[in-house]
Amino acid sequence: MNLIIPEGPFDGYIFDCDGTVADTMPAHYAAWCRALSEYNCPFPEPYFYSLGGVPTEKIVAILNEKHGLAMPVRETAAHKEEIYLESLSAVRRIDPVVAFLESWHGKKPMAIVSGGHRHVVIRTLEAAGLLDRFDTLVCAEDCEHGKPAPDPFLEAARRIAVPPGRCLAFEDAEAGITSARAAGMQVVIVPTVPYR
Repeated sequence: MNLIIPEGPFDGYIFDCDGTVADTMPAHYAAWCRALSEYNCPFPEPYFYSLGGVPTEKIVAILNEKHGLAMPVRETAAHKEEIYLESLSAVRRIDPVVAFLESWHGKKPMAIVSGGHRHVVIRTLEAAGLLDRFDTLVCAEDCEHGKPAPDPFLEAARRIAVPPGRCLAFEDAEAGITSARAAGMQVVIVPTVPYR
């Protein structure tokens, strides 16, 4: 995997979690499949990847509307997250991204911006041995408007006290890329290998 890093200098670095610093997307997809099977809700893998970065509850609402279902949003999202957390032993780091963040750890402020719930993001970063690398976590609970709105990245920049234009964002999904760019940040696109 080759990362194309824009020329800086940058004063802060902001990373998505799933699919960017931690290789968790296959585990998330498997959890979705199990949780949605109770409602016979189709969720093709390419569509799952197209919604990368979108908050979990919003995905349930999108699927309800798309398929004319009435899945309970909070309960379905919580059930999916419970299933995912059972698979944390399989979490692996995405080495090129982690090598970059390790090279700047302690030198520049860093944040995570995730559409996931805080307790799930924390558990994921703990499993990857990365939780202590970040100065702040911006999660689904922290912004009324999640990705692809710019709000999560703007909030992360505020928390690390770096102007958005001086932050470099790392993202793997279209919603996150759109969010970071809308916040005025340059973006490193992390290639994904969704079909294993």
